[in-house]
Amino acid sequence: MAPSIEIAPEPFESADAQLLIAALDEGLAALYPPEQRFGTNFKAHHAEEGRGAFLVVRVEGRAEGCGALRVLDPDTAEVKRMYVTPELRGHGVARAILEQLEVRARALGVTRLVLETGTLQLAAIQLYEHAGFRLTECWGEYAGVPTSVCYEKLIVDSKRGQVWTSGDAYEPYVGLP
Repeated sequence: MAPSIEIAPEPFESADAQLLIAALDEGLAALYPPEQRFGTNFKAHHAEEGRGAFLVVRVEGRAEGCGALRVLDPDTAEVKRMYVTPELRGHGVARAILEQLEVRARALGVTRLVLETGTLQLAAIQLYEHAGFRLTECWGEYAGVPTSVCYEKLIVDSKRGQVWTSGDAYEPYVGLP
């Protein structure tokens, strides 16, 4: 029998959320110096209704992963704080989180997702590319950081009013947030 998996919004300040964030930050600290880590720029107010979301994955009741979304402008939201416990990596949990964040982004009226990840996080890069994200120039605090790689994904084609998929023709967005 497959384990029971649930992905739902949870307060960023909850005990389980903070344990997941601590594990994420510990893993990033082992890879990158402080000036190349940007997790602390996601705050609880970014997950408030209408501004973003913070999701927790529970497997048989245990908090095993998380992901966040923060709206940057009326068209763009940034994917943040993606984490899955080592035991569950490679089982589609991160992909499920990313899909739920995309659903929430569409509900907020967002048509483009962006994200930053580190060059040493090869599994994350593979996840994002398989999910239809495309390389883009890094912006803001990520610009010029040697270990940052940035991605974007159009989630609604405004010309056709349809969800964009990785098989569609893709024209990179030129303007950055």
